[in-house]
Amino acid sequence: MQFVLKMAILKSIFLILASVSFTMAQSTIVAAGDTWKYLDNGSDQGTTWRNAGFNDALWASGNAEFGYGEGDETTVVNYGPDPNNKYITTYFRKVVTLSSTYSSFLLRGKRDDGVAVYFNGVQVFKDGLGDPVLYNTLATNAADDGQVWLSTTLPGNVLQMGQNTIAVEIHQTASSSSDLSFDFELIGQNSVFVSRGPYLQMASSTGMQIRYRTISLTTSKINYGTDPNNLILSVSDNAFKTEHIVNLIGLQPNTKYYYNIANTDQIIQSSANHYFYTAPTIGTEKKTKVWVTGDCGTGTSTQANVKNAFLNYVGNNYIDLWLLLGDNAYNSGYDNEYQTLFFEPYQNSRTMKQTPIFPAPGNHDYYSTSQGSRSGAYFQNFTLPTNGEIGGPPSYNEGYYSYNYANIHFISLDSYGTETASLYRLSDTLNSPQITWLKADLAANTQKWTIVYWHHPPYTMGSHNSDSELELRYIREKVLPILERNNVDLVLCGHSHNYERTRLIKGHYGLESSFSPTSHNKSNSSGRYDGTADSCPYEKTSGLPNKGIVYVVAGSAGWVTSKQATYPHDATVYSNSETGGSIYLEIEGNRLDSKWISENGTVADQFTIMKDVNKNSEIEIAPNQSSVNLQASWIGDYIWNNPAGNTKTIQINPIIGQQYFVEDSRQCLRDTFLIKVNPNCVNNHQLTKVVGGNSTLALNASQAISASSSLQSGTTVNFGAGRSILLENGFQASNGGVFKAEIKNCVN
Repeated sequence: MQFVLKMAILKSIFLILASVSFTMAQSTIVAAGDTWKYLDNGSDQGTTWRNAGFNDALWASGNAEFGYGEGDETTVVNYGPDPNNKYITTYFRKVVTLSSTYSSFLLRGKRDDGVAVYFNGVQVFKDGLGDPVLYNTLATNAADDGQVWLSTTLPGNVLQMGQNTIAVEIHQTASSSSDLSFDFELIGQNSVFVSRGPYLQMASSTGMQIRYRTISLTTSKINYGTDPNNLILSVSDNAFKTEHIVNLIGLQPNTKYYYNIANTDQIIQSSANHYFYTAPTIGTEKKTKVWVTGDCGTGTSTQANVKNAFLNYVGNNYIDLWLLLGDNAYNSGYDNEYQTLFFEPYQNSRTMKQTPIFPAPGNHDYYSTSQGSRSGAYFQNFTLPTNGEIGGPPSYNEGYYSYNYANIHFISLDSYGTETASLYRLSDTLNSPQITWLKADLAANTQKWTIVYWHHPPYTMGSHNSDSELELRYIREKVLPILERNNVDLVLCGHSHNYERTRLIKGHYGLESSFSPTSHNKSNSSGRYDGTADSCPYEKTSGLPNKGIVYVVAGSAGWVTSKQATYPHDATVYSNSETGGSIYLEIEGNRLDSKWISENGTVADQFTIMKDVNKNSEIEIAPNQSSVNLQASWIGDYIWNNPAGNTKTIQINPIIGQQYFVEDSRQCLRDTFLIKVNPNCVNNHQLTKVVGGNSTLALNASQAISASSSLQSGTTVNFGAGRSILLENGFQASNGGVFKAEIKNCVN
């Protein structure tokens, strides 16, 4: 009853705000990571420390996040001399100055364990603490370990124009508590502010779609441009709405664009993180960075830990794409669950503002709608390229689609939804419209890399069983042969709340017990490419029959749950059911690297796939060519034999018949280059270059050949000229060499 009443009040407030004709800017008053004064000596500060006039000059100063025991702290606070009897309360203070008024404030905070917040001495928020709040009051346990941002909306009169004092106290649940966390954010709001997003969709080399939701009806406008201080371009929609979809078109490929969110009157939201890069021209071998999360929308500490660990790992690197592997909002994929468990946990980090999202649906995303209707929140919240807008044939179905980015072809499949009156699913390979489309898509694909992702994994013994669950089994039996007949390189799935990864495998469609490493593993390597034993990259060759696919289950971006008694699946080379994590892909040229970043911040698993490497090449040169460039076939490190070098490309003074090679430092890769003379018939040849041993040189000319070169032992030389052959000073042949000369005409 209380919840219904609150919702009714909120609805009334929204309707009142919708009738207001003016707007004000949304401003960050206190940012996450800001500087605070703090006291961490365990003393009893009573209540006066909360007031504006309190003298905190002797307090220490530092930047959030504050805490200890977790390793993610910017400022580590003191807990006292006894680790078994830690201080219960730590105090924080900050003075802020307001230059304008606001209709409301959004307060967000991370706390472990209990928190009380005071504005100018008045308590405005409390969590995990009873009454009264004393310096030795114990808190209830923060189940999220202080990783989830709590939020509340406060009325605009809680702060005044000019100076204000914010005071926060963090309490432990026990004197033996292992950790403490505190961060804080305060945003001044008005009658129009962004409650969802912004988030990016439909990314192409010439366009981007920006979606966002406002708390009340307003017009839509995106200002954008390549200069953050001069956003001279804009797209507007003067219709009043809360759900905003704005398409930017005519953009330049592979270009950084800045943007802000506005309406008819003024800017609503803007920051240094509001920018994106357009995709490169299709086929370009640009280094592409991809974040992959499976089963992420849980609202748990694992979700927050996984996000933070990924962002810490990639640092300032721009992330080009974000793939969702299904079950994106628990428990049933309703819109309110998407809001609180997907959008709110991610939208305040830079990734959602900058990185286009390409999702796949899971079974939980369908629970808010029927399988066949595709009308639930998932399909309302995401705009998908179903008309072939970004490559691939049109699917005309929001459940599945494909797109190109750089030299990669991505395919997102629907492993749960049904189609037509016969309720065909993905595994109905004889009649499913999805399979008909998939076959046509794979046949038309010409990209170097092909990555396919969907929700239900073909190989898992985690929280789900791919032997006993029929949908998983049918996909393995019927869909995998289609993928393996084509040029698919990597398959990503969620559903099981753990991590499992195979080697490069092919041909296993039966139960787990029928998996044979000898028959089904197409490489005995772990693929980790880290210098450990049997860890060289998986190798594939373009244009040849598919050598196999790496299959990954990555369903622990939101939580880690149960596992089967036989976990992990016999097909896997690495698995983890203890910690959550997400995948970080880097694809550049002919190299693909996958790293599983655990919530602890470690690269717990990794593998590398390379295409078209370990080449043996014959380099044809003119007889007296003074230099030639040799280039390794891979991206990585390089050790050249002669001359010594460590760059991908070197320039040599070629010796005819000489073999050159380059290796990587882990002795997994080796390219060889044999220098040969172009055998084409010309009028005249003049030979001055050294001819290497154990080689054969044939020169043919319609007129004359002259030579002043040396021939090393083991060399066979055949000269044929129509008019003359002249051996000049300097010409010599070492013992063991064979020299033949003949006056004869040549033909091409």
